[in-house]
Amino acid sequence: MRVLWTPDDQQKATCNMGKFAQSVAQIDPAAPDAYAQLHAWSVEDPARFWRAMWDECGLKGDPGDIILENSEQMPGAQFFPDGRLNAAENLIERGDRLDQAIVFWTEDGREESWTRKKLKEKAGRFAATFTALGIEEGDRIAAIMPNMPMTIAAFLGAAWIGAVFSSASPDFGVGGVTDRFGQIEPKILIACDAYRYNGKIFDVSGKLTAIADNIPSIEHILVVPYQKTDPDLSVDERFISLEKFMKIGAGGGIPYKGFAFNHPLYILFSSGTTGQPKCIVHSAGGALLQQFKEHKLHCDNGVNSRVFFFSTCGWMMWNWLVAGLGVGSTILLYDGSPFAMDGRILFRIADREKADYFGISAKWIDAVHKSGQHPAVENNLSSVCMIGSTGSPLSPEGFSFIADKISPTAQIASMSGGTDIVSCFVLGNPLQSVVEGEIQGPGLGMAVEVWDEDAKPVIGQKGELVCVKPFPCMPLGFWNDGDNSRYKAAYFEDFPGIWRHGDWAEITEHGGVLIHGRSDATLNPGGVRIGTAEIYNQVEQIPAILDSVCVGQDWDDDVRVILFVVLREDAALDAALIKEIKGKIRKGASPRHVPAKIIAVADVPRTKSGKITELAVRDVVHNRAVKNQHALANPEALAYFKNLPDLQSA
Repeated sequence: MRVLWTPDDQQKATCNMGKFAQSVAQIDPAAPDAYAQLHAWSVEDPARFWRAMWDECGLKGDPGDIILENSEQMPGAQFFPDGRLNAAENLIERGDRLDQAIVFWTEDGREESWTRKKLKEKAGRFAATFTALGIEEGDRIAAIMPNMPMTIAAFLGAAWIGAVFSSASPDFGVGGVTDRFGQIEPKILIACDAYRYNGKIFDVSGKLTAIADNIPSIEHILVVPYQKTDPDLSVDERFISLEKFMKIGAGGGIPYKGFAFNHPLYILFSSGTTGQPKCIVHSAGGALLQQFKEHKLHCDNGVNSRVFFFSTCGWMMWNWLVAGLGVGSTILLYDGSPFAMDGRILFRIADREKADYFGISAKWIDAVHKSGQHPAVENNLSSVCMIGSTGSPLSPEGFSFIADKISPTAQIASMSGGTDIVSCFVLGNPLQSVVEGEIQGPGLGMAVEVWDEDAKPVIGQKGELVCVKPFPCMPLGFWNDGDNSRYKAAYFEDFPGIWRHGDWAEITEHGGVLIHGRSDATLNPGGVRIGTAEIYNQVEQIPAILDSVCVGQDWDDDVRVILFVVLREDAALDAALIKEIKGKIRKGASPRHVPAKIIAVADVPRTKSGKITELAVRDVVHNRAVKNQHALANPEALAYFKNLPDLQSA
């Protein structure tokens, strides 16, 4: 594996992490093992480190006298139990009030820019209106909204008064929204009248009444105009226009109030493809402290940085992106298909808006690679200092494509974490080199290890990714899980007192991290566990294949590997292509990775955030019902895997 990026001593000394290492931890950032030293320092004493992060990130509020309580308990540990802060204040009150806070793009070329003054004014009106409508601390406010400035203003208005916010993207159906929001019983639903995707306008207003009828707690439905300046509100007496809504709170004037560090800020949901979505409750202080750390130290973002990450409001990367406001950055929003403008829209935004940080998904990088684009030639991406990638493991070829065809100078920062912690366990950092195919290492303050089946930490071997010490962004729990039984079962059942994240991972000899897939989706032919990412890394290199999904099929008292592929229009799954696929996998991975069957399908099912749903495919292959199919972006794709004759024979 080649080294794709290496910081020089000046970069190390002048980046935010380098300054922190030197001034707070007394570590020379130019030392070859500076990051390893800094990480070790950060996990040796969690209370000391996270108190230092409060000061480094400039959190507004009172940390209290106790930094970490019940430090030996997980779950049960509490950071800043007496601390108080206001999340909205910490996200709004950064930099000059006339600084750009948000720049918004749509796929039809519309642009909108908000200053921090405008953001505060809009968020303040939301806060005042929520209060006037009887919303109190702890009440839930839900949104079915595009990734637009008004969504952020609504979130900040809720946080301002201590309400709990939860969001979904407008492409969710009635069932998907009900499964999520029905559990948390919001009093107000905020929704757009329509949204645009891939050049088409999709009406949303028609399903809002059905959603409200399914969730009796909803008292008001705020309809935000997206395409129509004056949407029809006569169909439901609960509908209220944005214009009327904002006039209710026109006076504003609500002062910021401090809430407990561990007061709930928002509720995120698991994908819900294997059961009812889990409602994961995140604390204001824990989420913001962790996300500020990642933005400022790991991504080197700060005042005047321009930060982009492609996301919808149904993915945790939206919450992560919004946190960039809290370090003084301008956040760049995009609503629409990432393949608009012939797949060039995201690069166009990075070019025109001079993005410093450019975040996308690994799958999108693979699609761009196969599309024949030349991003570095077609765009001016000289402003981009870091390219972030998540959603699925970034393949070695994805790393190389970024370095060779997108930006030879940008740091490539693959990362992995998730909805469970609304942040990252492992990610990039500006003090180390980037090695092709590897995440640079664990995040500061995150005591990440890989354990074997005997619960022993291993290096250079695959195992379960765990975190052995508490951290502030652990969820408060799951909604309506009074005894925490579901929460404990999700993360602490296999290794009591240790967070098991569910990733099948590996730590390399030099400290890099490889994610081989979800541990519940690993393949087990002949009793040997294989990560699906190891197979995808090889298949993605074959031009004839656009997409793929790999599952294990129970067969003859064992498990055999089945690979489904989506082909280019001009390709056929003939003997020559099958031989090429198997040869590539055998040489690039191992003979044990070679699938027993390779089958062509028209599409691969994915979640709303673009992740392959291997478990759903595995259920269909085994004639088991797939629960909550409305959690999928394309549930119709499951039909391609039903009753396949090829799976009934050796």
